[in-house]
Amino acid sequence: MSNSFNNFLSVSDLLEGDAEFIPLLSAEEEIQFTSEQVPEELPILPLRNAVLFPGVVIPITVGRNKSIKLIREAYRKERIIGVIAQRDAAIEDPVASDLHEVGTVAHIMRTLQMPDGNTTVIIQGKKRFRLLEITQDEPYFRGRVEPYGDDEALQTDNNFVALIQSIKDLAVQIIEKSPNLPPEASFAINNIESPAFLVHFVSNNLNISLEEKQRMLEIKSINERAVKVLEYLSKELQMLEIKNQIQSKVKVDIDKQQRDFFLNQQLKTIQEELGGAPHEEEIASLRERAEKKRWNAEVRKVFERELTKLQRMNPMVAEYGIQFNYLEYLVELPWNEYSVDNFDLAHAQRILDRDHFGLEKVKERIIEHLAIYKLKNDMKSPILCLVGPPGVGKTSLGKSIAESLGRQYIRMSLGGVRDEAELRGHRKTYIGAMPGRIIQSLRKAGTSNPVFVLDEIDKVSGNNINGDPQAALLEVLDPEQNNKFYDNFIEVEYDLSRVMFIATANNLSTIHPALRDRMEVIELTGYLLEEKYQIAKKHLVPKLVKDHGLAASQISFSKKIIETIIEDYTRESGVRSLERHLAKLVRSKAKFVAMGEAYDKKVSTADLEKALGIPMYHEKPDEALKVPGVVTGLAWTPYGGELLFIEVSLSRGKGELRLTGNLGDVMKESATIALEYLKAHADTLGLDPSVFEKWNVHIHVPEGATPKDGPSAGITMFTALASAFTQRLVKPRIAMTGEITLRGKVIPVGGIKEKILAAKRGKVQTFILSSGNKRDIADIKQDYIEGLEFRFVDNMMEVIGLALQADKIKNAIAFTS
Repeated sequence: MSNSFNNFLSVSDLLEGDAEFIPLLSAEEEIQFTSEQVPEELPILPLRNAVLFPGVVIPITVGRNKSIKLIREAYRKERIIGVIAQRDAAIEDPVASDLHEVGTVAHIMRTLQMPDGNTTVIIQGKKRFRLLEITQDEPYFRGRVEPYGDDEALQTDNNFVALIQSIKDLAVQIIEKSPNLPPEASFAINNIESPAFLVHFVSNNLNISLEEKQRMLEIKSINERAVKVLEYLSKELQMLEIKNQIQSKVKVDIDKQQRDFFLNQQLKTIQEELGGAPHEEEIASLRERAEKKRWNAEVRKVFERELTKLQRMNPMVAEYGIQFNYLEYLVELPWNEYSVDNFDLAHAQRILDRDHFGLEKVKERIIEHLAIYKLKNDMKSPILCLVGPPGVGKTSLGKSIAESLGRQYIRMSLGGVRDEAELRGHRKTYIGAMPGRIIQSLRKAGTSNPVFVLDEIDKVSGNNINGDPQAALLEVLDPEQNNKFYDNFIEVEYDLSRVMFIATANNLSTIHPALRDRMEVIELTGYLLEEKYQIAKKHLVPKLVKDHGLAASQISFSKKIIETIIEDYTRESGVRSLERHLAKLVRSKAKFVAMGEAYDKKVSTADLEKALGIPMYHEKPDEALKVPGVVTGLAWTPYGGELLFIEVSLSRGKGELRLTGNLGDVMKESATIALEYLKAHADTLGLDPSVFEKWNVHIHVPEGATPKDGPSAGITMFTALASAFTQRLVKPRIAMTGEITLRGKVIPVGGIKEKILAAKRGKVQTFILSSGNKRDIADIKQDYIEGLEFRFVDNMMEVIGLALQADKIKNAIAFTS
């Protein structure tokens, strides 16, 4: 039951000596109340925090102007008003719809002016009524009402008597067991003679909400109200008993804690005398750092639980170190700590242009990616995967993105990772357990939204005895899942959704299909000669000069020297080898500066040969084409484009085909298709079909130690076979690439930019490509392909007309028997 009994006693004090006040209603007096007629119209007083029951006396405080006017006017007249509870106590100025329908006729017993300026009114309930309509709004409410309920029809059967007695007994038990209720309340309960008043009196003092009290008031039958009161009393008694049991148990626990605290204090004093307790200082430090963390409720709960476990451990056991290490990781991880993003896209463009020459399409795609982040303000978009040969700037692009956004930069090399635990961590049950590299990297970064470069993602091992690292990456790189990343060591979900992941790879074919599907691939092709020269001039040379302690005026590279290094000393799509060779030349000049000797600051051809040796690459493809059956093809490798020579040799035999040069299955199939198409169209080339049965064909691709595969050498093989059988040479400075079909079609292939770069190094001027590759040529800047000729074909026989000379060579093979 509630503290309303205290209010009841205070009302008694206020009205002490007033002959009109009868605190407890007798049955006769209740009959007198119920016999009074309810007026047809009453002034209506809205109650905020109370429900008035018939016969019950309660004090109310009035402060609203309307209420004060109503009380003053009614007190001067008949002192009869109607009170109705508001539906929402927070409403300051209620209207008719804000009032309940059922209220109580009340008698104003006394008004008191309190020291704080408010007016306190003592009212006593009489009968219930239903509000039909509001007839007046100003200066206060008046409403038309009708009687409500059947209070006068009291029951006298044994069940009802037993019900009333049960209510009395339970009410007395609650008063006796509750420390907050005065003993006088039991006396008041036992002295109530009227059953209806007892029900109303107890209802008024129940510890229930105003809504529940209003529902009690609206129940018409006294028997139903009594049953409802008994139900509430039973629940309250049960809750009170449980509360007392808990308090008793807590008291016992507190006594035990006080004893433990006393013993621990003694132990602490002994330890301090012996030299202190360092582990307690460590625990205190952990707790102090934890107070500053912006954890969610789950992480804080785990921390408190594990810290309590640590306090109970003996510092000398091995598990103590693991537990302490675990808690230290929890407090050092940047939970909900984020750096502020700089989404100035113009600033990002300037940084990308400053750090990387060329790569216009790649930089444009990155800016688009950042624009989406700016508009959406979240990271739920595809993960970028930069694919290209080594040395083209994949990793450094990630660093530039981090700088442009103002984020921390993390690079994690995945090359050779074969254990899932390296990414997800080890469970704490293992000796030396630690989190995975992802969590470790975030700890070092100090923020939860760095730019995270997953370098060499194509080098991750697949499924093995130690788990599948690629499968672990599926969760990391899925924007819909990585907000609940689970590390086996931390054992609490960590939000990676605001980390900007950028993967790099050399070859997509080795990446798991499901992992590849989660990433948006951006291809970085190899650099052309002109691009490499600009990179060396604007980036590499200034960087090397600074790194070697020289001034820009102490060394000079001409355009011719840099291009010579690119063409004769390097074979790569990127610029790493170029940087190493430039560094050798810078060191050769730095030696003279350090020794104080005179030297020529301009790097000359002689300096190249002295520092770098004789040129490593000096291709003259025209010399290889002085015999029939040799054709220059174009190949793509993960490290850029390469010139590929196809050699065909004929010898008398039974028409057998032999393939050498470490060729893959697809390349062997291309050779078979080329030969079969040549046989089928021998008449078109003026060949005797029987010649294929009398001469063996040997196709060889040089550099046999290097595996080769792919369909792009199809037209090259066909041209080599046609050249050998027709004994016509291939035109000079010409190269080709394209896949062939049995119908004689030439279909497009990939890697065109890298292949053109390789051909330009070999002084090739004419390219034969499939018509489907026109779009690839359109993507290359015209400045870079100026002076080159591109011939596009759809049919294999077109290639013969473009590639072979018209006349046979002298001393041509005679295929007649």
